[in-house]
Amino acid sequence: MMPRSIDLPTLYQQDYYLWLETTATLLRERQLSALDVINLLEEIEDMGRSEKRAVYSNLKILLLHLLKYRYQPEQRSNSWIASIVEHRQRLNKAFRDSPSLQPYFTEIFEECYQDARELAAAETGLAIDHFPSTSPFVPDTTLLSDSPFGNSAPRA
Repeated sequence: MMPRSIDLPTLYQQDYYLWLETTATLLRERQLSALDVINLLEEIEDMGRSEKRAVYSNLKILLLHLLKYRYQPEQRSNSWIASIVEHRQRLNKAFRDSPSLQPYFTEIFEECYQDARELAAAETGLAIDHFPSTSPFVPDTTLLSDSPFGNSAPRA
């Protein structure tokens, strides 16, 4: 049983980890009226934003390495392939854990491609025009592991 004298909003500011433990205990004990609802809601909403940021970041890095792999064949390295595999694994795991993130993946695909294109130009020293202005990869096949390109056929 949690002591009622704890001021959870203050605890949230002073000791975040203890606030989490206390909140979990209150939830387990079904002491819902004692919860710091405002901060709890903020944390839950932030968790959703964090999941979306992870999808965005992993997709951007995946597309970056797919671009470098496709458009700089003379520079191909095992680290690029490893990065492609790793970021595909991260995204596929995220979608297994939270299938509702898949529409977001499709929604941000082109934006991530444009960011990856800019990064690819910066990393390689090649002009940005060296990389197509529209993605040669498609969302549906980018996460497939059959080949470095994930069977991502160029768009017509």
